[in-house]
Formats: sequence, C-alpha cells, structure tokens
Amino acid sequence: MLTHLLFAAFVALGVYAQSLTGFALALILLGLVGVTNLVPLPDAANVVTVIIIVNAAMFFYKRRAAHVERAIIPAVGASLVGAIIGLLLLGFLAAYAYEVLRMILGASIVVCALLLWRSAATLPTTSGPGYFTLVGALSGVLGGMFSAPGPPLVYAVYRQPWTLERIQESLIFSFAVGAVLRLFVVVFSGHFSKLSVLLTLQAIPIALIVTALTATHRPPVSQRTLKLVVCLLLVCSGLGMLFSSARIMIGG
Repeated sequence: MLTHLLFAAFVALGVYAQSLTGFALALILLGLVGVTNLVPLPDAANVVTVIIIVNAAMFFYKRRAAHVERAIIPAVGASLVGAIIGLLLLGFLAAYAYEVLRMILGASIVVCALLLWRSAATLPTTSGPGYFTLVGALSGVLGGMFSAPGPPLVYAVYRQPWTLERIQESLIFSFAVGAVLRLFVVVFSGHFSKLSVLLTLQAIPIALIVTALTATHRPPVSQRTLKLVVCLLLVCSGLGMLFSSARIMIGG
C-alpha cells in the first residue's frame, strides 16, 4: 500500500511540474523512483510513456489555441530513430547491468538540471534544422531508454527566442510523439508487464486531474523560481541514484 501511495505522490508531482515547464515529468518521476528503488525502472518508464501521452492530450485539449514551433519538427523526426536505439539499450542494460542503467539515468538527470540551472543566454535567432536533428537524435536515445528525452532537447529549446508558452507547447508535443512510438514498440514486443499495467491504471486518473487543473493556469511563482526548484529536485534525485548505484556496485 505504501508503495502505491508514494508512487501516486511522485506521479502528481511530476505531472504538475510537466504542465508548468513542459519537460519535467519523466525526469522527476524516474528520478524519485530510481533513488527510492520503489519499482523497477523499466516498469516506471512504461508508465511515464503512457502518462506523457495522456498529459499531452489533456494539455492540448484544455489549451486549444496552442502553437507548436515548426523549427522543432526535425528534432521530432530524429528522435523517433533515436528511440529505437534507446529501447535496444534499455533491454540489454536492464537484463545484464541494472545498476549501470540507474547510473546512466542519474547522470542524465544531473546534467539536465545543471544545464537548465546555468541559464545559457537566449539565442538571437531560431536554430537551424541540422542542430535540431542532432539534438532530437540524442533526446530520442534517452526517450527510448527511460521515456525521459528531456536533457538535450530541453536545453536546446529553452535557448530559442520563443515565449514560455511556445516552449511548453513545443516540448510537450515532441515528447508525446516519441512516447506514442515507444508505447507501440514496448507493447508489441511484449515488454509492457503486468506491473506496468497496474501502475499505469493507478497513474492515469492522477495525471488527468492534475493536468486539467494546471493547463490553463499560470505558475504560482516566477519562471526563475520555478526552474530553480525543479533543478534542485532533479540534482538531489540524480545524485542520490548515482551514489546508491555506485555503493551497490562497489559492495557487489
């Protein structure tokens, strides 16, 4: 019972941050699951995949005037290819090197948080298709492995001369497209376990409620404060995962 209550709380926190920032769901939820070892990471990643799709559908339903920047389309296409590679890596590491899998996720979360915290200067003009293609491919690998494509794409998009609303909408759209592909592959390859189904059924109502309540409301704090809070949470969960995995590997 405690496991399910904690998982529900993690889902609510991740979905809330996702609606406000456009990216934090997978990183926060998987970071908290990874540092607590609450459930296996592959199962948690499967749940995140479904939540991302549900969250995006509800978000765009509530925000009907949404606009996705066309410049991000090359990144979306490249991420689909990268996702296949990421899924293959996930299957291998989950079977033969689980703690290495946790360390990779922990490192990815910390890197993403530090990049966001650094607050790189906004670019004067929107980046070209080649840049977005490369970033999309890297994000796709992480998306395939963890359903957490955030680090490269979030950093790239937050540097574009776009409004916060356009950044949110573009990120949520791109992550949703990748999640649909990942879900299709996982289900038809037989890697969507009974635990994944149970956790997903638990998480979907929470995701719908939280997204419906936050999609049309501005954040209660400034963008700078919001980013600081998210980054601190990501750094703590990522470092905790790295240290616990390193301790297990050394002790083993």
